[in-house]
Amino acid sequence: MKLALGFVLLVLCSLHGRSTAQSCIDEAFSGNRSYSSCSSLPYLNASLHWTYHPSNASLDVAYRGLQSSSGWVAWAINPTSSGMAGANAFFAFPNAITGATTVYTTQINSTNLIPSDVADGNLTFAVHSREAEYSSDGGYYTIYASLELPGNATQQNTVWQASTTFSDGVPYGHRFSGDNVMSLATLDFSVQGGGLTN
Repeated sequence: MKLALGFVLLVLCSLHGRSTAQSCIDEAFSGNRSYSSCSSLPYLNASLHWTYHPSNASLDVAYRGLQSSSGWVAWAINPTSSGMAGANAFFAFPNAITGATTVYTTQINSTNLIPSDVADGNLTFAVHSREAEYSSDGGYYTIYASLELPGNATQQNTVWQASTTFSDGVPYGHRFSGDNVMSLATLDFSVQGGGLTN
């Protein structure tokens, strides 16, 4: 009996691990958007989908993060190091006045941000398009963007974040423990699944 129970637990754990690792494959997007690769990110219930275009080193990307409609999510590429300082971020959050989902692009130059540092501006690489949406059915934000990879390099440091803290109507602050400090990885956008490394 113990052997049979152990076998059932082993099979269930194996199936759970497999479904978690492949969960990004089943995600669908508005406007019939589709992507050639995806990675279920290991922290903050997030996934990243992309199509890499080697002819011009550009990337179409969809970042999806679980969050309440009153919170925010962010995804970034850091061309200079791992971590937040130096990151070029896309923030999705509700507009403080209209409630409509808003997307900002912001350069994060320091880990000691003040609220005015989170402003919509240019990144250190070209961004051809960006938009975001919130799904109340699934309880998640999705950030869509088309961009040029910094330095034409397919391997990039990525950072992602989520919080419910705002200041002056813009995302500001997050927990400095647990998943919130571990949400970074290196991805190779030319490899199926990204070859994620932490």
